[in-house]
Amino acid sequence: MRKLFILLLSALSQGVCAGHLKVYPAPDGAVLNDDFSVKVRQPGGDWLDVSTYLFKVDRLTDGRHQPENTSVASFDFEGRVEVAVTCRKQRVDSCRVRPLSYGIIPRHDGHTITFVLDRPRYLSIEVNGDIYHNLQLFANGVAPKVKRGKGVIYFGPGIHRLPADSMAVPSGTTVYIDGGAIVKGWFSVWKAHDVRILGHGIVEPGRHEGIMVRYSRRVTIDGPITTQIPVGGSDSVDVRNAKVISSYGWGDGFNVFASNNVSYNHVFARTSDDCSTIYCTRKGYRGGCRNIRVRDAVYWADVAHPVMIGLHGDIAQNEVIEDVVYDDIDILEQSEPQIDYQGCLAINNGDNILVRRITFQNVRIESLRQGMLFNMRVCFNKKYCAAPGRGIEDILLRNISYNGAQPNLSILSGYDAGRRVRNIRFENLRINGRHISDDMPGKLKWYKTADYARIFIGEHTEGVAFF
Repeated sequence: MRKLFILLLSALSQGVCAGHLKVYPAPDGAVLNDDFSVKVRQPGGDWLDVSTYLFKVDRLTDGRHQPENTSVASFDFEGRVEVAVTCRKQRVDSCRVRPLSYGIIPRHDGHTITFVLDRPRYLSIEVNGDIYHNLQLFANGVAPKVKRGKGVIYFGPGIHRLPADSMAVPSGTTVYIDGGAIVKGWFSVWKAHDVRILGHGIVEPGRHEGIMVRYSRRVTIDGPITTQIPVGGSDSVDVRNAKVISSYGWGDGFNVFASNNVSYNHVFARTSDDCSTIYCTRKGYRGGCRNIRVRDAVYWADVAHPVMIGLHGDIAQNEVIEDVVYDDIDILEQSEPQIDYQGCLAINNGDNILVRRITFQNVRIESLRQGMLFNMRVCFNKKYCAAPGRGIEDILLRNISYNGAQPNLSILSGYDAGRRVRNIRFENLRINGRHISDDMPGKLKWYKTADYARIFIGEHTEGVAFF
């Protein structure tokens, strides 16, 4: 095995700094997009140019994937920063900066949009209603610092091609991908422990997962931009400040397979399949999932689900998914024509899995193109499962809001008397500003509360309450 404990580049980072603001010039040979030009500055300071890269996102047309060119730019800062985005191809007649919950109201004049940030944000900047040829702007916090030396693999500014398109990361290793670096290939954390993959650079594997964590323990991923980051058969994995964008079939963002004690904090996913999933036995990983935490996430599902739990398992093992919390989540889009795979917050439970003690709280859902809010079913999806699930129980949905056009009908439904949906508690569900509760003003006595939320409560479902 070739020795990996080497410095891949000895030069210091070539990012451009101005106080607590840092930008990273694109390396020679990087594929850029000239739809936008981006500048940033600290208030009253000099403007710094931010490189704008070409990425692909998925557009589903008549059931076919049609990749579109989009723009991605990033920089690091602390404090306050002024942002100026110039649309080079058209005049700005209208503009929005999403997530809308951030309350960022941009100003625009001619071709230029300006706004101010006071904290790290992951944003979509959309001109004249165009959500495909938009700008994903990743305003990062300060990148983690690493003292280079033994046990550190450093990718400095420039383009790097991994041998055989991949690199196995051994135990006890830190991989640092500088903000001015593009790594062509993917990283494999395989049966390793105490691994860190850090930095604000780009991991570009093509139609493949960018960073895979498999059968490993105590792994930290902090900062990169890539395609997918699955975690399988692992324990104690911490993913922070990561951004994933995919445009191809099966391009899930953050998968959890048969893993425990996995956390995600301040992440972004714009994907051509599910943004975030939690599954049991699948792809060779075996077992259930416990203690999964997701906080401060922005999800944009060009196809499939923003959040999907359940479905895959080993029917002989009666596996369990439990103790899961999604907190402080912005869902920007769902566009899925297949009813079975709709649902911004979805638990589609099969393969004799029991899903229990799941919390969704402080979730803000923006207007959907094609989809439903909730899809929680014990079901038998014969395409992917060998049996229905065992049940869904003790689900808390607190402070969930939706603002937008009327979505498709949501579904809560069990399978049979022994495979039920039980104890679904909605607290402060708001749809276009209206609080949906069992004692809501004007509620007709002969209506179910769920009717006001366009939720179908099917058979073998009990204990659904709205507060």
